[in-house]
Amino acid sequence: MAPTLLDRWTDSSSLSVGILGVGNIGMVHLKSAAAMPGVEVVAAADAVPENRERAERAGASNTYDDYATLLASEDLDAAVVALPPFLHAEAVERAAEAGVDVFVEKPLARTTDEADEMLETAREAGIAIGVDHTLRYQPDMAGVKAAYDEGSVGHVPYASITRLNDGPLGRPPVENAPPSWPLDADAVGGGSLLELGVHCFDVLEWLFGDLRVRDASMGQTLEIDVEDAATVLMEAPETGTTITLHCGSYQWEQLPEVNTRLRLEGVTGTISNQDHLPQNFYAGAAKSALSNVASRLTRDEPDVFGPTFYLQAHYDALADFCEAIREDEQPPVDGADGRRTLALAEQAYELAAAETDDAADEIGELETPEVTL
Repeated sequence: MAPTLLDRWTDSSSLSVGILGVGNIGMVHLKSAAAMPGVEVVAAADAVPENRERAERAGASNTYDDYATLLASEDLDAAVVALPPFLHAEAVERAAEAGVDVFVEKPLARTTDEADEMLETAREAGIAIGVDHTLRYQPDMAGVKAAYDEGSVGHVPYASITRLNDGPLGRPPVENAPPSWPLDADAVGGGSLLELGVHCFDVLEWLFGDLRVRDASMGQTLEIDVEDAATVLMEAPETGTTITLHCGSYQWEQLPEVNTRLRLEGVTGTISNQDHLPQNFYAGAAKSALSNVASRLTRDEPDVFGPTFYLQAHYDALADFCEAIREDEQPPVDGADGRRTLALAEQAYELAAAETDDAADEIGELETPEVTL
């Protein structure tokens, strides 16, 4: 049995953190942790030499080319798992062997079965699992929840959420070939629904409680192995709300445009996340974007918090996890939350597949008309 957190961490020392994977999102987590009071980034691991060099410049004391070696070599309190989904389970297992709490990028796993194994591993080792579901940390989403909880629009019979971006292929012109794993169904477990939809499931359950999936359809605009569009119909029994969710990785992002739309249609009015954006949001994002362009020209590291609207949410989510670890409490967004989003995604996949099979059967049952010459 691993030592308890209070045996591993005291108020007299910083929380020692390792970053497993320092690609795009891993660098966000590294710079977030480095900016936090009472947190020390002692090591980072990545198979790509250029990523390790960036991690060193960003403040990682030591770097490794393998996350298992990092976990076996360093005395950590927590590790951020920012690896591709097919490595999440193994990374959690290695962290459990070292008695290290973990903050895992979404999706937590590729399937609920894999998530169950990870949760059992964590339980047996006495470590905590947090999940980086960040939509609930964005100020516009927090504004929606506050207005809804206040009852400002009364009962909400219907809600909708849409989340779109350009996915792993990126916006043309593409300078470098994208990594292969985001388009590999075995490596990621699914497409847009697991990449984007799990965020939506999390924020919807945060608002309305447990959800039930009623229908779903998957679509592809490109010839790839995973869906790049998904539409899901749900209900929230606790509140009597019908909800539609649409997510896709087929639309080129136009930052700083907000790529998520949430609307609650109440009996006395509508709540929209667009009405709860921070003041001067677009001006601030444009200033950050110009600063980052300039930093690239001078070969400096771009500001990880610009545009701050999105990346500050990652900071806040990780900060909440670290605070829970310090207090020996359950993380506010834990492994069980991550598993629930996977369960909803699996239900949607099953319903969409069944509908496709039914349609194929109907086509097969059609009589071939007799043709005479």
